[in-house]
Amino acid sequence: MARNRERRGRTAAPETLSETVDGGLAELVPDRERARAWTLLLDGAPQSHVDLDDPAHLDFAYQRRLGHVIDLAAPAGRPLHAVHLGGGALTLARYVAATRPRSTQQVVEIDAPLVQFVRRALPLDPAARIRVRGGDARAGLGRLPDGWADLVVADVFSGARTPAHLTSTEFLTEVRRVLKPGGHYAANIADGPPLAHLRGQIATAAAVFPELALAADPVVLRGRRFGNAVLVAADTPLPVAELTRRVATDPHPGRVEHGRALADFTGGATPITDASAKPSPPPPPSVFDA
Repeated sequence: MARNRERRGRTAAPETLSETVDGGLAELVPDRERARAWTLLLDGAPQSHVDLDDPAHLDFAYQRRLGHVIDLAAPAGRPLHAVHLGGGALTLARYVAATRPRSTQQVVEIDAPLVQFVRRALPLDPAARIRVRGGDARAGLGRLPDGWADLVVADVFSGARTPAHLTSTEFLTEVRRVLKPGGHYAANIADGPPLAHLRGQIATAAAVFPELALAADPVVLRGRRFGNAVLVAADTPLPVAELTRRVATDPHPGRVEHGRALADFTGGATPITDASAKPSPPPPPSVFDA
């Protein structure tokens, strides 16, 4: 009897939540190791991870690297004006709100049903100053005033590919317009062998910003597999030494390239313009194999 009472008293494990959104089938899969944590998938492709009990926890390697950029964008705890192009599960906006209280944030996400699904299933902290706008990322950026943002984060994928109009010098010129002097731009870029897209994105950023750094898994940088790289750009020197230390000591250690080494890595790639822009390459199906 006692054993039966104990069984009845246990909290049932959460089940996967799913809903059809503009981008396909959205699923929130519970994390079996963290009580109130979830992974967002779109058509089977992992997008982001959220821990409602600990929004400062970043599970995905590329999100941890973006988190390092957020941490180093200003002295610890100082509120930021942040723009997030691409919402997903609002992981990084939650991170900023948790680590930098009183920050003011704008999220631009084109998939309104996805936003509704995420906000219903994984509610935002009511005290967080996060405004979510529906619409295209570049159009949303264009509505922001000059010099508004301390930080712009681009993590935009449509069908697992970054849209072409978010890869050009014209787009990055708009990003720089919105940034304050000394502000930081960080982008999640997905590519695989022969890394032509990644090299082109570095060349494009170098045409707009004087200071660049790139953080990624060494295997990705060597062109041995498809993966994510985080490109950081600014108009003032970046905290490269501390970023390098943090990326190297992550659970999945990465490498940071900058200066001459990054220029050599770019290998003569030329900047991308609106006229020549293409979406990022599709990931191979094996990337999402369990």
